Amino acid sequence: MAHPNTSPAIAVQGGGAVPTLLGQGTARIPTGGKIRAGIKVLTKKAADEPKAKAIYEQGVAAGQSFEQIERAITAALPDIKAPLVPRNVPWFTVRALDFPNPAIAREILEAYGDDRGEGRRLYRFPVVFPSDFWQTVMPHELAAWGAHEKHYWSQYSADGRVRHCMCHAPVPVDDTGRRTIRLFGGRKTMVREDNGGLCDPEACREYQARQCNLTGRFLFFIPGIRSISAFELHTNSFYAMNAAIQKFETVGFLRGGRISGFLDRQRTPFYLTKRLMEVAHIDEQGRAVRVPQWIIDLEAPVDVTALLRDNDDTETILAQAQLATQVLQGDRAEVEIEFPVSPVSADEVKLPDSPGGIGLTEEAPERNGHPSFEQLMHRVEAYGIGPEQYRAYADRRWGRGWKLNPNGRLQAWNELERYGNDPQGYGDKIESELKLATRGRTA
Repeated sequence: MAHPNTSPAIAVQGGGAVPTLLGQGTARIPTGGKIRAGIKVLTKKAADEPKAKAIYEQGVAAGQSFEQIERAITAALPDIKAPLVPRNVPWFTVRALDFPNPAIAREILEAYGDDRGEGRRLYRFPVVFPSDFWQTVMPHELAAWGAHEKHYWSQYSADGRVRHCMCHAPVPVDDTGRRTIRLFGGRKTMVREDNGGLCDPEACREYQARQCNLTGRFLFFIPGIRSISAFELHTNSFYAMNAAIQKFETVGFLRGGRISGFLDRQRTPFYLTKRLMEVAHIDEQGRAVRVPQWIIDLEAPVDVTALLRDNDDTETILAQAQLATQVLQGDRAEVEIEFPVSPVSADEVKLPDSPGGIGLTEEAPERNGHPSFEQLMHRVEAYGIGPEQYRAYADRRWGRGWKLNPNGRLQAWNELERYGNDPQGYGDKIESELKLATRGRTA
């Protein structure tokens, strides 16, 4: 365990680590406004109260959030504990008071709103995601909320194998027991003790009582809407989030691991819209029933062939096409792709003037400064390293998408060059890291 006064470190681009007072944490994208997936309307009991009806209509007209309207009704009519109920609609709600700058709500509706007979509504709008990791742009968790704060929430262990149930740690007190200790960095969290610290929905009393639910949100920028902070769209729909993950992975395969920014050279964005779907759920009697619902749908209206043409070598295009086909057919398991690597002939390998060095007559190509996978593997074989062994090492070091991403191949090429005068040492390094990984899996 680290000493409490030791400065934590964060990883930075390039592989180094820098001491930091605030420590290492999950990447967070600051948000500056909220678009909502639906609306809330008065319950039957609240609708029978003229005062509640007036407060609701005034709040909607003023652009207040539904939380503000609900608090106003509850304050005026304490007997009505829950005056509003969600209603599923085919549009998104954009309210001025959901944004620090209320003018942004008007800009979004003016730019992308549409009047289909019920006033100007937001039915479909373009988005650009700021990260290549879908887990960052679509964070989600199981969470149980109280009136003012989150009581319990799910969190995976560092190795991704165990889902823990987390809660806030008790605020510590000093030696006298009468004064709380001033905390640095906010409230501490801990594994929940009364359920063994495991998040198991089927055995969780809060989940079974519908107090704990799946919740997630999309984080994005909107082209043409000026904001240094991202916007967010919350959803509780498993169907919406699961379908979005498949879209993210498909686009990532086609773009060498990238989902951020515009999708192609024509500046095509993703789009968020809604689609009417028959959604299955289990009723109170345990029967599977299907009901129609408007579900958030992530669209990627892009020419797939254009994405393939944006890459710089034939073998990458073939690999991307095969991966995309498997994802579209529903096979999202890890797959091994055989790239066409031709044998290295004796004429292609030469010894440089420096003793013990290894070089190739064919150096990294000048096209965009990125090597092809075929050239990279030629150099690996020239070092005397087995292709399968190297690919296992590289998949672990840079992620499985490295061979599809030109920048990933460039990283691998640069590492090979650093060991140009010590190929044996590089082979030993690879063998040692793979052994450590194998021991870690069996431990």
